[in-house]
Amino acid sequence: MILRTFIAGSLLLLTSAAWAISPYIQGTDTAGSTPQAIAGTVEAKLKRAGFKVVGKYFPKKLSEYGVVVVTDDKLLDAVGEVGGHAVLNSAIRIGVKTDGTVSYTNPEYWARAYFRGAYSKHEDAVKSVQSRLSDTLGEGKGFGGDETARSLSNYRYMVGMEKLDSSKSKLTEYDNHAEAVKAVRENLAKGTGQTAKIYEINVPDKKLTIFGVAMHDDMLGDGQWMKKIEQQNSIAGLPYEIYVVGNEVHSPHARFRIALAFPDVGMGQFMRISALPNEIMQTMGAIAGVKKDETASAWQ
Repeated sequence: MILRTFIAGSLLLLTSAAWAISPYIQGTDTAGSTPQAIAGTVEAKLKRAGFKVVGKYFPKKLSEYGVVVVTDDKLLDAVGEVGGHAVLNSAIRIGVKTDGTVSYTNPEYWARAYFRGAYSKHEDAVKSVQSRLSDTLGEGKGFGGDETARSLSNYRYMVGMEKLDSSKSKLTEYDNHAEAVKAVRENLAKGTGQTAKIYEINVPDKKLTIFGVAMHDDMLGDGQWMKKIEQQNSIAGLPYEIYVVGNEVHSPHARFRIALAFPDVGMGQFMRISALPNEIMQTMGAIAGVKKDETASAWQ
């Protein structure tokens, strides 16, 4: 009986490990003397493979790193069918480093988190994107931590913390989709909150729009907080997002989004940036057009 229990337990552990999914995949190293040069080579490869390049990001204070952001028509079709918060799955991010390292977001990991219960319906589209990325950029080991398929389908870092559909993700609303998009677009163009637009993706006919946001604040910018939690090599976790669903402006709560992007970060590391989630939400609120005096405790 003891032996049988031990074997059953071992098989269960092996099964759980087999289902572990990492947020990033290591690609093939690419030659280049700067992240900009490496990003240029990666961009050309992705274009030839049929991906649409929508932006590039070279974070301040992280001079060795960069991110190329692309999207894909099949993926956008799936996003449109799922709707709502699934617009967060519109972008595919590829990280580069001066030493030639290339990595990219694992489509399965992010799709399971953002499509949730609808993932199985769109798995073929996700796997197609995954295959094309592997063919284009190479496929090494997964890294950055791991989560099970089950945990990703309703992800949160720990009990009591926000999930994908937290009511706190809603920043404000406008009379219609066009007005909401216009407000976000204009505030990013002005550099509200020391930010800048990295990309904008629209899902045709679905009233879904997502923006990638660079945060340049000298104290709380992307470079600073990434260093504090020692996650520079998971650079493909950037940039942060703000998105419009119908007439509502949302941003994923930072206690959800940062934990999802960096699941191997321990609680001690997260405590180094304990003030960051509320700071990010206030910054995204400002981009959405929310007055500062209305945001004091809305997202804590």
